[in-house]
Amino acid sequence: MRRAGLGEGAPSGNYGNHGYSHSGYSACEEENERLTESLRSKVTAIKSLSIEIGHEVKSQNKLLAEMDSQFDSTTGFLGKTMGKLKILSRGSQTKLLCYMMLFSFFVFFVIYGIIKLR
Repeated sequence: MRRAGLGEGAPSGNYGNHGYSHSGYSACEEENERLTESLRSKVTAIKSLSIEIGHEVKSQNKLLAEMDSQFDSTTGFLGKTMGKLKILSRGSQTKLLCYMMLFSFFVFFVIYGIIKLR
């Protein structure tokens, strides 16, 4: 009982598929294809997610750079203001300056409290 296209020692019922019957081999191939497609879709999802994370990191870095620049300018402004306050404190109006600074701190803390309550 010899089939056309099979090797000499191929046992009957095995169609040259290394001991797998044709239907079993086909089922394994289908399972492999299904798993491969599932893996491919997961890799694609992870790739798109990593690209989105990269875009988000770039935008956050840009925002941080802008904030750093604003903090630097604010630091310079506050430094100049403190220098002017020191010059004023050396004058004869020290008492008035102290009252003005206390009033400024009071207003600052009131505004801070209002913002925190929101």
